[in-house]
Amino acid sequence: MSDTAKLSYNGKEFELPVTEGSENELAIDIAKLRGQSGIITLDPGFKNTGSTKSAITFLDGEKGILRYRGYNIEDLAEKSNFLEVSYLLINGELPNKSQYDNFCQEITMHTLVHEDIKKILGGFPSVAHPMGVLSSLICSLTAFYPNSLDPNNSDKEINLSIVRLMAKLPTFAAWAYKNKVGHPVNYPDNKLDYCSNFLKMMFALPAETYEADPVISKALDQLLILHADHEQNCSTSTVRIVGSSQASIYASISAGVNALWGPLHGGANQSVIEMLEAIKEDGGNTKKWLDKAKDKNDPFRLMGFGHRVYKNFDPRAKIIKKAADDVLDKLGIDDPILEIAKELEEAALGDQYFVDRKLYPNVDFYSGIIYRALGIPTDMFTVMFALGRLPGWIAQWKEMRENNEPIGRPRQIYVGATKRDYKEISKR
Repeated sequence: MSDTAKLSYNGKEFELPVTEGSENELAIDIAKLRGQSGIITLDPGFKNTGSTKSAITFLDGEKGILRYRGYNIEDLAEKSNFLEVSYLLINGELPNKSQYDNFCQEITMHTLVHEDIKKILGGFPSVAHPMGVLSSLICSLTAFYPNSLDPNNSDKEINLSIVRLMAKLPTFAAWAYKNKVGHPVNYPDNKLDYCSNFLKMMFALPAETYEADPVISKALDQLLILHADHEQNCSTSTVRIVGSSQASIYASISAGVNALWGPLHGGANQSVIEMLEAIKEDGGNTKKWLDKAKDKNDPFRLMGFGHRVYKNFDPRAKIIKKAADDVLDKLGIDDPILEIAKELEEAALGDQYFVDRKLYPNVDFYSGIIYRALGIPTDMFTVMFALGRLPGWIAQWKEMRENNEPIGRPRQIYVGATKRDYKEISKR
């Protein structure tokens, strides 16, 4: 196989190097194309453009493969936990016992936030979207830790910022929820594990004891693992490109939260629940809506089925389906919305139309069901997504920094007006 590709244009030929990844992915390196030829490439949405070389996550949508640092997502979800996976993503290797214990202890030491954060939180009305609150609280860390703004920070300073983020994001997320429902905030309980602590901060009421159900904590832990990283998606690319300007890790992660906020990215599981609610309001006839989904002239689409990347199956969906079943069985919830979800799932999996098109329920379908069962409101779904995605964002920002990657600066093809003479306003 040749290690170069040739581009012919206007009677000239240009040789471009071909690079190969560790999983045999091929890419034509066009970094010097403009300098050699004056030509740029045009790729709306960067669908076929590799912006970086990364050693963090491998994804093969055709084969339904997802690996973090070489480890299959199925193995990590079954055998590991979220903090161990976070360490793996951020540091490149699974921790030994001592490393893991130190990592957990460091996070536990930083779960509390400065009391002035409550003043910032108090400035938001209860109608404020929790994602806006979350991104603001994260960005406020630049004010509380101004040393983080120094692009020449030592590894020790960087690691401290990383630990602070991992420790404080559950507190921020829970407080954003409490602000939404108008309840007083709860402080972290560092006797609890990561997920149980978060659930207590979310749901504990004043003067009441709260104990997180281990089945629910386990399901949440798995959900966070499954969302921890997903290659160069919109929010991850945002974190890297903001970080490429030497912005602080807090500002970069805050930007990632805002990118995730969009309904085409992190809002998919919210769309699932909204679809199920619409079907319920219409009478709950799932066959009618399945027929609408199969009608190419009908604009309705089944939310939570199929995936933009996975063309076979979403490997995460198989894992989270069991977690969803466990949660529903444990809670014994009688919710017509969840019954409609089960009917849709069963019908679609047995319908040849959906089978032929590989439109299987994806991770957003099942995660929305779990969050609904836990009583988490739909506008908090994306916050839950951000909580899981945090270690991936951190790992990507850290890798970009360690690789000394240049500032992101995409090109464009200008299609506006050509040169025009200015006329004074009286003569227009």
